[in-house]
Amino acid sequence: MRLACRAAATLWGVRPEIAYARSGGLRIAYQVVGEGPRDLVFMPGFVSHLDLAWEEPHLARFLRELASFSRLIWFDKRGTGLSDRVGGEPPVAERIDDIRAVMDEVGSARAFLLGVSEAASLCALFGHRHPERVSSLVLFAGFARALRADDYPWGWSREQFESYLAGLDRAWSTGYGIERACPSVAGDARYHSWFARYLRAAASPGAVRDLMRANADLDLRPILAEIAIPTLLLHRVHDGWVPVELGRYLVQHLPNARLVELAGVDHWPWLGDAEAVLMEVEAFLTGRRPNRRDRPAWGPEALTRRERDIAGLAVQGLSNREIADRLFVSERTAETHLANAYGKLGVHSRLDLVRRAAEFGL
Repeated sequence: MRLACRAAATLWGVRPEIAYARSGGLRIAYQVVGEGPRDLVFMPGFVSHLDLAWEEPHLARFLRELASFSRLIWFDKRGTGLSDRVGGEPPVAERIDDIRAVMDEVGSARAFLLGVSEAASLCALFGHRHPERVSSLVLFAGFARALRADDYPWGWSREQFESYLAGLDRAWSTGYGIERACPSVAGDARYHSWFARYLRAAASPGAVRDLMRANADLDLRPILAEIAIPTLLLHRVHDGWVPVELGRYLVQHLPNARLVELAGVDHWPWLGDAEAVLMEVEAFLTGRRPNRRDRPAWGPEALTRRERDIAGLAVQGLSNREIADRLFVSERTAETHLANAYGKLGVHSRLDLVRRAAEFGL
């Protein structure tokens, strides 16, 4: 069995290795980041692309933070990103089994699962089928069912859903529609550009229509009472994509769940107050509640003292090995802190760091 991607941090331009797990007749692209004491399988919602994700600072930081207290395992779902494409709507049973295939490939006998949006449903279904493989579930913006029904008056109407599908071509061309899902970046031209490129690389509009129809068919209500795994539900109160009422329904029907309602409007956890999400996840996984960071997330003021020290030594021309020896830390620790500094400063290489050292006060 192959243990892949033993990378403690992601350097800009030196990203975690991409490897592939065999699931049935398909290959599922995955990455492993960090070497923490617990395995965390992360499934972002909608579509993903393992390469392009690291180019978006908010998402890259979110991934790095998860990897700071876990061995982070994440993958492109079948039909998306760097995983093999499928024809038509992918069967739910096969989508669930992709989680098992990736866990088996990296030697993870048991893991925490963190799922976002429809991926939260897939994580819950995996927990129902393989409870012995799941330590706990963290479901962000999850739902038992996406579309309204006579006995389920929340979620999208069928008309809203079909209207969304009809506008997918425009979304894939321009990033249109981000305003509803993540209002905090509605006016961010850079994010719009990245998001449109991310969507186009992750899947074609036709493939996404198939995936969305498969998601619309999901209905966990008949099995919720049978999922006894400890579950943390996280939901932003003003999420305009998946209303908080869907999270409240879950906590009422899952026998071992707790719901934390968070302030915010963004559907994706790495946007808006990502720090609040990370704190809840870390506390649930480790049993210890971290202190909230008062420093800003980006720029020179965001650097910790150790990150600033290591960045300064890098500017002086010391190698990672030399920095590690100077500070009496491991080379991997030095690489991790330098990676964090790169991300916070928005630089892509050591050369960029040196060129802008005066600007950063290094």
